[in-house]
Amino acid sequence: MTHPAPTRILLADDHALVRRGVRLILDGEPDLTVVAEADDGAEALEQARVHRPDLAILDIAMPRLTGLQAARELSRSMPETRILILTMYDNEQFFFEALGAGASGYVLKSVADRDLVEACHATMRGEPFLYPGAVNALIRDYLDRAREGRTLPAKAITDREEEILKLVAEGYTSQQIAELLVISPKTVERHRANLLAKLGLKDRLELTRYAIRMGLIEP
Repeated sequence: MTHPAPTRILLADDHALVRRGVRLILDGEPDLTVVAEADDGAEALEQARVHRPDLAILDIAMPRLTGLQAARELSRSMPETRILILTMYDNEQFFFEALGAGASGYVLKSVADRDLVEACHATMRGEPFLYPGAVNALIRDYLDRAREGRTLPAKAITDREEEILKLVAEGYTSQQIAELLVISPKTVERHRANLLAKLGLKDRLELTRYAIRMGLIEP
């Protein structure tokens, strides 16, 4: 009797110890195997293009690109790769953004030893995986919106502006950002000016504080 090939997983987290612990959990399962690791969102995309994994497990708070930004790009460019968000944030905003970015599930690091394997199996069966608090948030939000007759609010900034905001807050120069995103420095400056105007902020310091509040970078 032949067994199906194991699910091939890309694991992205900027903390090596976390990756090691998560890998131990995953590699302990006969039907799951980690084929690539990354320590930031941009490297996760590079590894995904090389390895074409069945499943990408992405931390939210990573350098260069967050897990949510990487998830959005993966959903666009490799829709066959399923996505799980692994995070320390029990946060409704991130939860809804993760679903909007194309993730099939949202797993808290604090209970990864209990939930992660089940989440992987559910995702590969085409089922969503939501931890209990997320289910409550989803139901509460749906009921609130239905009662008030409103839809989810649009994001204040575009995906590209969010990418640039994150890199500015991490200390990259306009030239470095231009090289990373393959755009011109003039385009970077225009996006940066738009961000300041949209958000009512004055300078890089205020942009950095805003990025921290949004969970794009860690303080």
